[in-house]
Amino acid sequence: MSHRLLIVEDDIDLARMVADFLQGEGFVVSIEGNGLEAVKRIKEDAFDAMILDIGIPGLDGISVCEQVRSQFEGPILILTARGEEIDEVVALEVGADDYMAKPVRPRALLARLKVHLRRTDPHAPAMVGRKLHVNGLLIDPASRIVLLDDQKVGLTTAEFDLLFFLAERAGKVVQRSEIYEALLELPYDGLDRSIDLRVSRLRKKLGDDPALPDRIKSVRGVGYILATET
Repeated sequence: MSHRLLIVEDDIDLARMVADFLQGEGFVVSIEGNGLEAVKRIKEDAFDAMILDIGIPGLDGISVCEQVRSQFEGPILILTARGEEIDEVVALEVGADDYMAKPVRPRALLARLKVHLRRTDPHAPAMVGRKLHVNGLLIDPASRIVLLDDQKVGLTTAEFDLLFFLAERAGKVVQRSEIYEALLELPYDGLDRSIDLRVSRLRKKLGDDPALPDRIKSVRGVGYILATET
């Protein structure tokens, strides 16, 4: 079954270039150049994923993501022209699953899309693994539900995958490159901050003090460790 994709981008030449490439890979692609119209289309139509530029007219991409996130369960990939960390941080704050800096590399974009769609496909086999109990957390890979002290924690697909990956290795230091390559299925270039930003967002949702985290701890120059007790 072909995945339906909405590209929200006011640079029509770029949008068509990306759409043509993805259509050649089997996607059914629609293009929208206005943020307000994109919100309407996401709410009224059945898309599987969205590629969303930040600098669009009508309503900026961050606001679009914020408005549709509670109703749209598919992956949202945000494009940023500046590649500034503030854009990346805000994108994840409002519920984006991923971000990429322009200029867009179509094959890298395709790889990211495939990873996220595979994890959100309702027809795909459930994530393999047993329920994990770690430091007040109950993590259920089949239902993708996380409870913290019996209270449900709302996580994006990317955040759940990160937490589950760390929980399977609780008490052990996990290298940043290992996390990146396992979750994004791409070689780590040593520069991408996406894992660090996801950890920061995950800490907030788990009530971890960002200045002195005691649940997801940083190991300087190496990676992270999910503590087995606080």
